[in-house]
Amino acid sequence: MASLGPELLKHTSIINQSSVIAEGTPTRYRLKPTTDSHDESEPYRKMAFGQRDRNKPHKIILMVGETGTGKTTLINVMINYMLGVQREDKVWFEITDDQSDRTSAHTQTSRITVYGFYLQESPVDLTIIDTPGYEDIHLDKEIATGLLSLSDSAEGIHEIDAVCLVVKATQTRLSDKQIYIFDAVQSLFGRDIVENIVLLFTHSRGAIPKNVMTAVEEAKIKCAVNDKNQPVYFLFDNCQSDAADEEDEILEQPWNLSFKGMTGFFKFLDNIKPKTLKMTRDVLLQRKQMEANISNLQSHVQKMELKKNELKQTQEALEQKKEYVKNNKNFEYEAEVVYKEKVDIDPSLASMAMCCSVCEENCHYPGCWWISGLSKCSVMKDNHCTVCPNKCHYKEHFKGAKIYKTKTKIEKRTNEDLNKEYCGKIGDNVSLVKELEEELQELEIKKIKLVIETFDYVETLQMIAINADSVFTLQHIDFLIEEMKEINEPEKVETLKNIKERAGGVLEYMKKCRKSEHQKILP
Repeated sequence: MASLGPELLKHTSIINQSSVIAEGTPTRYRLKPTTDSHDESEPYRKMAFGQRDRNKPHKIILMVGETGTGKTTLINVMINYMLGVQREDKVWFEITDDQSDRTSAHTQTSRITVYGFYLQESPVDLTIIDTPGYEDIHLDKEIATGLLSLSDSAEGIHEIDAVCLVVKATQTRLSDKQIYIFDAVQSLFGRDIVENIVLLFTHSRGAIPKNVMTAVEEAKIKCAVNDKNQPVYFLFDNCQSDAADEEDEILEQPWNLSFKGMTGFFKFLDNIKPKTLKMTRDVLLQRKQMEANISNLQSHVQKMELKKNELKQTQEALEQKKEYVKNNKNFEYEAEVVYKEKVDIDPSLASMAMCCSVCEENCHYPGCWWISGLSKCSVMKDNHCTVCPNKCHYKEHFKGAKIYKTKTKIEKRTNEDLNKEYCGKIGDNVSLVKELEEELQELEIKKIKLVIETFDYVETLQMIAINADSVFTLQHIDFLIEEMKEINEPEKVETLKNIKERAGGVLEYMKKCRKSEHQKILP
């Protein structure tokens, strides 16, 4: 290695742990990670730089922002600030991948990336949880998967110091995609973390970003506020790593602006109390239980319709042919029969599910992605399932890449079949009709129970989550409204309609994404 100039001597140790990205002023270096986990079985990628010092202050932040807002550059600004890099040092260190800020869907990862920055030269150990910022209506599930897995991992992330919402200072309004991303993330966290949410405005020239501040307020983004009840924000430029001539002073102002913003941000971190993820875990578990309930309700509604059709066909056969049935043992008719079959899971919806082998129900689907022990699944309580009809013990369940699917087939039935099915009451048409009605009534009672339980989850999430109108709830809002109408609950219908009305823009964005996803899978 060539001898280093005096301005580089103080960074010799860091440079020795780095590779050159590009020569120039400044010379750009990429720090070599101590560990770089690419385990595809994990819902996150982890890159560590150095070893964690338990005697040092440790800050954990979550970065959220649309692709192209400069989130990746901002992460590198943090690293250089922590290393005490000055503009006159003519060096710039990076820890992120080249593709991190690209806008192409082909270069984006659906997994969150966890950067552990633990170098001796830094006065603070820092963990940065970087979320993907691309167009995907399953973003909230991916982040939830990562957060729960991280909290259960060996190093265990159990608290967060700050949730950083990254926005361009030059924007005059937030796009539907940005609002969706922020809403999705805020629907994951408990209300107690609001005062730890801050705005990081990038591409700033130092002026108060009045337009984007107004846009944030109009979008009802919840975040920490100052003593004037204004959102807490910090300003950054994004050209610290741009090459410049030796005498070029143009970049001095953006450099100073970004490092002033970073000084303010780290002062905020020093003064704010970190929040545990306990309430956030409660939110995530409520969501998982609600998800299981909705899946079960959808399956039950389908089963109910098919069963009604089967019973209707049987009833029509009895009414039209009852005299013939009494006197002809060889009487036959066709009926559409409902049955359950194990099928492979659609990988675009989920990878695993937990099902009851006794009830033949999908108790946790889509889902069951963050826990291995069946007894610890979010739908289990006191070792028994809260979802399947018989509330079976967890040992009666299995977890895998298959689910039960309700299907129908045409069967020929005879007078003997009818006698067996209806306990010899074939000669008593009144008794048979009553029995059919009772069976339908039992199905209806279970449906009402499932609908009410699902609404209870909606109300609970409204009470404990930052974003009361959860993006997850919105994905099923029309289905829930129709089911609530059917069981004659007008007040609950109005509550759901209000949620839908408040989330007009987000719903439109979700519909657009679904249409795009559908077009991608068409031949």
